[in-house]
Amino acid sequence: MNVKDVFDTLVKNVRHLSWTVCGIALVSFAAGSLITARLAHVNEVKADSNRVFELRIYHAVPGKVPALEARFRDTASKLLAKHGLKAVGYWVPEAAPAWDNTFVYILAHPSREEAKKNWDAMFADPAFQAMSKSEQTEKLVEKVDSTYMHPTDFSPMK
Repeated sequence: MNVKDVFDTLVKNVRHLSWTVCGIALVSFAAGSLITARLAHVNEVKADSNRVFELRIYHAVPGKVPALEARFRDTASKLLAKHGLKAVGYWVPEAAPAWDNTFVYILAHPSREEAKKNWDAMFADPAFQAMSKSEQTEKLVEKVDSTYMHPTDFSPMK
């Protein structure tokens, strides 16, 4: 065997070895990605499994929705955030006349237990008590409806 034959055999073996190494690396990367994605999804589902949303509908005294909006814009939303009550959004319905005096918002809670704990803390806050007393004096709200909801398995927001 001459030097050229030895060199050609060596090049052929190196090419074969490099393709084998690349193949193993690619399969390892794909398997690791799939396992990581699966584990991340499992953790995400577990973390969200107790999450609940709270729909709150305020039935305002006729003509008082603008004052109620101002109260939430200036004070209430800050108190909610201070006590871990995370607002998803605030809405004023457009369908008149049945919803004319309505103010709606949704909160997201890690769990019902956490919601209760956070509401209790807010109700005990002197700033909330002062705001609540002012609301009653101004007669802004006739009634508040609160409904806890959990997302369905096909809900885009969980």
